[in-house]
Amino acid sequence: MSQAIHRENLLKAKKVIDERKPLIKKAKMRQRYHFMAEEGWINDPNGLIFFNNQYHLFYQYNPYDSKWGAMHWGHAVSDDLVHWKYLPLALAPSEPYDNHKQGGCWSGSAIDNNGVLSILYTGTTNYGKGSVQTQCLATSEDAIHFNKYEGNPVIKTPPVTGGINFRDPKVWKYKDYFYMVCGTSKYKLGKVVLYKSIDLREWEYVNVLAESRGEFGYMWECPDFYPLGGKYVLMFSPMGVRDRKSIYLVGDMDYRTGKFDYTVIGEIDWGLNFYAPQSFLDGKGRRLIVGWANAKDWGPTFKENWCGSFSIPREVKLYDDNTLMFIPVEEFKQLRYDERKIENIRISNDKMFIEAGDGVAFELKMKIDLEKTTADSFSLFLRCSYCQKTVITFDIKSSGVTFDRNKSDGWSKGISRSPLKKPDKKILDIHIFSDQSSIEIFTDNYRTVHSGNVFASNKNNKNYIVANCGSVIINKLSTWGMNDSTE
Repeated sequence: MSQAIHRENLLKAKKVIDERKPLIKKAKMRQRYHFMAEEGWINDPNGLIFFNNQYHLFYQYNPYDSKWGAMHWGHAVSDDLVHWKYLPLALAPSEPYDNHKQGGCWSGSAIDNNGVLSILYTGTTNYGKGSVQTQCLATSEDAIHFNKYEGNPVIKTPPVTGGINFRDPKVWKYKDYFYMVCGTSKYKLGKVVLYKSIDLREWEYVNVLAESRGEFGYMWECPDFYPLGGKYVLMFSPMGVRDRKSIYLVGDMDYRTGKFDYTVIGEIDWGLNFYAPQSFLDGKGRRLIVGWANAKDWGPTFKENWCGSFSIPREVKLYDDNTLMFIPVEEFKQLRYDERKIENIRISNDKMFIEAGDGVAFELKMKIDLEKTTADSFSLFLRCSYCQKTVITFDIKSSGVTFDRNKSDGWSKGISRSPLKKPDKKILDIHIFSDQSSIEIFTDNYRTVHSGNVFASNKNNKNYIVANCGSVIINKLSTWGMNDSTE
């Protein structure tokens, strides 16, 4: 292996990035406060870690095109999770185990190994007609420049319990050992397998941590496993399951056997555009996750030489029934401007205009009084123009939420649906983040989330609340415009 070839390929990619930056300045669909790459294509968030008092975010990246291709690892750092500085690319395809136009340096994770920032990733290449996926190590002394381990791959073949789909290592430390989960598949059933190591270089297979019985598809991508509130959480993105993009399981872990016994199943995000979330523990003791926001509809942004953004970072908390809450991090409050508050609002078989910043990039919070509301349902018409709108409907009578993009922008299609739990039956809380090309809806005390991309123009800047068949009582409605956080 030659580190010189790796460095050469990193410099080659940087030259392309720098050449295309002027084109990106003309882009009209770029997000204003959600993370994006400088240009080109991104997908899974990788290597999320709080290291040396900074947030590090790596990401699957193709700097050469606005479509998926041979994967690199992009890299950015932040002091506050809101404002990000791009660093040199961390990884580029360069070796026999990760150098192919349909492969590259696939997803993985990062860990602090006694001050050395270490990343585990899937090296992917093709021999003949088959894909070869192996687990690889790269390290950095300065948290900027990474060297691939001379002994790669550190795991050359999948275990007998797995198959050729064998990828996305997530690593953590427990007592004296490093542990790692990888997603895999056998007999068309998705599963997560567990390994352990003393030094990140020699790995011992432990067991199948958890697996599908047929209900969760044929492959579990981007697994993540972590302790939370006395329990353990396994997250993954299943392939081959319609309308399910990101699942969590909550239960108990037995490190002696390497088995995870779960009793709770939930959805991280019901929307059409959320995939491959990864978690990390930050300096405040929070368990945070970030997801890829382009899972189903990659959108027309490829015409502007870029594609892909990430969700707002969310704090994960354990609810009293062992379901999970996903709360937008408080740091985004610093972007707020032009606060508007109104209270005790009644809307009866009519619609009310919502003032929220410029109507494009805004934050909205409201509380619905369910005891006084008589309407069977109500809707939010967001990012509206004369003939376009995105419709979020809360069906109180049938306890459901729908996110309808069929008339949003002339491009996006589809409706996401979820149950509405209404935990206390008295108040329904709603929290919304709208950006240039996305809308994220949080409700049910942050236990129900819908993320959807909406590629509407700045003319789509009218927002309304609409009551259906009765009156809606809003105890409190607050809105803010959101400033641009990008460089």
